[in-house]
Amino acid sequence: MAKDPAFLFYPNDYIGGTMGMTFEEKGAYMELLMMQFNRGHMTSHMIGQTIGQLWDKVQDKFIQDEKGLWYNNRLEEEKNKRKSFTQSRRNNISGNNQYTKKQEKKVGYMTSHMEDVNEDVNESIDLIYYFNSENFINSWNDWKSYKLTEHKFKYKALKSEQAALTELYNLSLKNEVTAIKIINKSIANGWKGFFSLKTEQEKNKSVSSNREKQINSSFD
Repeated sequence: MAKDPAFLFYPNDYIGGTMGMTFEEKGAYMELLMMQFNRGHMTSHMIGQTIGQLWDKVQDKFIQDEKGLWYNNRLEEEKNKRKSFTQSRRNNISGNNQYTKKQEKKVGYMTSHMEDVNEDVNESIDLIYYFNSENFINSWNDWKSYKLTEHKFKYKALKSEQAALTELYNLSLKNEVTAIKIINKSIANGWKGFFSLKTEQEKNKSVSSNREKQINSSFD
């Protein structure tokens, strides 16, 4: 089978991880990532031939294996996750993941379904968090703990959790700080779901409306 031509790339993580680098250093870093993807762990000679003295600027992004070869650990993890995922797809097609007679009845359907999937398409079994910072991940875990503790609710499938993340992403207008505020407000108020935050203009309008009602009621 041909070599897998793709791996997952997370723009937010890349931007955060390369913040402070010059354009030249970012280019050098990306060159090494591409070389690792295509040729595996790298020797110091390979690195020197590729980016020269810029290695001193990006070396902290790589670690050494037991043979002294250099590699980026995040890229290694993403390659392994995708490899496991595509292997699982092949096992579904061949029926290797079907263990019971009840499941064997589904093999024909699963095989037909899986054959329609292009294995070269960059897919993932992981959740899409949209915001990948440590602050957001911690807030999301707080939300799940709160749901379990206060409402005895647990996301039983990735699909349902992904739907909740997508709802939060849209309500926050794609803003991480707002998303975290929405989570915190829902927890503080004991709510079961998420609600958009009122803007300052909406708050002022609401306060003004309440005052007007109080004034009018005093003349009744």
